[in-house]
Amino acid sequence: MRVFLTGATGFIGSAIVSELTNAGHRVLGLARSDEGARALRAAGADVHRGNLEEPETLRSGAAKSDGVIHCAFDHSAYGNDSSKFVEVCEKDRRAIEALGDALRGSDRPLVITSATGMGNAVPGQPATESYFDLNHPNPRKASEVAGASVAERGVNVSVVRLPQVHDTVKQGLITYAIQAAHEKRASAYIGEGLNRWPAAHVLDVAHLYRLALEKHEAGSRYNAVAEEGVSVREIAEVIGRGLNVPVVSLSQEQAQAHFGWLAMFAGFDMPASSALTRQRLGWRPTGPGLIADLEQMRWGEAITQ
Repeated sequence: MRVFLTGATGFIGSAIVSELTNAGHRVLGLARSDEGARALRAAGADVHRGNLEEPETLRSGAAKSDGVIHCAFDHSAYGNDSSKFVEVCEKDRRAIEALGDALRGSDRPLVITSATGMGNAVPGQPATESYFDLNHPNPRKASEVAGASVAERGVNVSVVRLPQVHDTVKQGLITYAIQAAHEKRASAYIGEGLNRWPAAHVLDVAHLYRLALEKHEAGSRYNAVAEEGVSVREIAEVIGRGLNVPVVSLSQEQAQAHFGWLAMFAGFDMPASSALTRQRLGWRPTGPGLIADLEQMRWGEAITQ
């Protein structure tokens, strides 16, 4: 297949490029800069210039493809301003609508990206692939709402829900917790820190995106989860050792000053299951666990991202 990939130069996208090309697919990667275009060519991908703010570039990229994986998400745009997170989620909704426009009426697959937290039906119980709440308080729901909207117009849409995706340099939301710990000179958790975050290694996640694309089963949701839940306290303790800073417990009221925009997630208990994903796709994650990667981190690189 010729696969149009947004986010192709990012952390997860770069791994997807390798996963797809190694499996014999041809990647058409979205690039917004000359540097990104050079990186894509070096990785063996074709280049499609554009960005999420230009819907026509998304439509034209999708129109040239046999399938689309949309994993771009503008994390850098919101910094410490939680209100900006809402805007970024709305940008993602518009991007999915544009991609869907180009695929309407065909069976060409569109694999979009969401978060495992969208599947938490009961507090404390693992999120599942079968659940989605249209009234979920997390603005990230906009991606799945948009996916459902384009599916109603005849687009073959499936969803990959991400946990904390990691290697020894990046770890999803934990990357921002590391930056906060470096800046505040303390690694923190809220309350007893028993709330849990699911995780998966970036290469396992890239493999799941490929399987979802090749399966192209309309309406499917997949949880890219290797570990159902790692306690935030354990994560904070590893960060403390790595940065050589104290580990502290904060109240919910203190969390905003320490974490900034991340405070809205820092206290969430977000375990997630991938039982249905493994059954449907035969996905078997084999990469290192989250704590193992944190313990092997290149701390100098992590705090300069």
